[in-house]
Amino acid sequence: MFKRNNNRKGLIFILIFVFVFIIVSNISLIKLIKIPSDFYVSYDEIDRANKEDLFGNFVELKLKENEIKTGKTKVDEGEIVFKLFGFIPIKKVKVKLLPEEEVYIGGSPLGISLQTDGVMVVSNAVYDVKNPELIKNNIFKSGDIIKEINGKKVSTLKDVDKALENIIDSEKVEIIFNRQNEEIKENVSLLKENEKYKLGLWVRDDISGVGTLTFVRKDNNQFAALGHAVTDGKKEDALPLIGGEVYKCSLVNIKKGEKNNPGELQCVFVNKNKKGNINQNTNVGIFGVMEQIEDMVDVNKSTLLGGRLSVKPGKAKIVSSISGISEEYDIEIIKTNFQSKCSDKSLIIRVVDERLLNLTGGIVQGMSGSPIIQNEKIVGAVTHVFLSDPTKGYGVYSDWMLEQMIDKSA
Repeated sequence: MFKRNNNRKGLIFILIFVFVFIIVSNISLIKLIKIPSDFYVSYDEIDRANKEDLFGNFVELKLKENEIKTGKTKVDEGEIVFKLFGFIPIKKVKVKLLPEEEVYIGGSPLGISLQTDGVMVVSNAVYDVKNPELIKNNIFKSGDIIKEINGKKVSTLKDVDKALENIIDSEKVEIIFNRQNEEIKENVSLLKENEKYKLGLWVRDDISGVGTLTFVRKDNNQFAALGHAVTDGKKEDALPLIGGEVYKCSLVNIKKGEKNNPGELQCVFVNKNKKGNINQNTNVGIFGVMEQIEDMVDVNKSTLLGGRLSVKPGKAKIVSSISGISEEYDIEIIKTNFQSKCSDKSLIIRVVDERLLNLTGGIVQGMSGSPIIQNEKIVGAVTHVFLSDPTKGYGVYSDWMLEQMIDKSA
């Protein structure tokens, strides 16, 4: 009994010592736990993290590096070891060193057009010319992507018509569709109109909107924009696509944001103003290649990308061309999140620049993708506005965007 009590007292003493040590040494357990197992970083960011005791007074980051190739892109890859007192390893993570290449700074509004991989259901109702009332659809939901009809792949509205044109006496077809990345197969009843069978569904094969260019890589004209996924508007899942284009956008009006009433950039774009092609739609933005950078960026303005270790609460800027020229506007980074998984809500920001507040009321729809600059580097992009306060919003780390751009295009 005496020995058991001593063991218990010893354990309690150790736990108290560890707790007190963590408090006194200012070790950030949350940051250590949530930091991803693989992310981008630069040499100076590692040095700054050590100088500023980012993870605690007695935690030092040490880099071991090597060089690898990902497709045609050379990537310097290594491992960061977090060491207590400089010699006790407490965590190891893989890292990629940020490219030293500069990128053109974005900020221009973009017209965005995506062709979905399949046709998207836009209503949960069935249209029947023989019935003046809309019938609720019990199979499909808005946002479902129809992929096949009777074994025939469909990508466009014309494909749907072709899949149905040879049906003569069958009142049902087998349809394969995706819902939130789940494949579903159903036998669906058809409607007959003028001796032809129809699905009776409202569907579309493309989606368009307005966003903002974040940056363009100098060496290959790869671009990043938007900062979040293009969705069907009801779910956060990125729409699957077979292609897309970006266009130069003409701003015709700005609807100012107000509490519980988000504003928007009202723009028009036409096919002759196409500037590039989209090849990725991800949860941290759209990516592709610019065919023409004229009128989209100022080729005399470029900078480096910054990683998450360099981002901290405090003064920063966003870049936007909504006034007619590219300008920097003052913001504050209120909070930085240490994320273990890729997310478009890395930062919380507040617009403090009176010029932008007078122009837009804060952050409005269409500004998603606006570059966030801190310490002369692009460290993120605007993604969302707070409905309760249009002066506040979210941003995504630029290294999440770079990871998607390089790793998936390699």
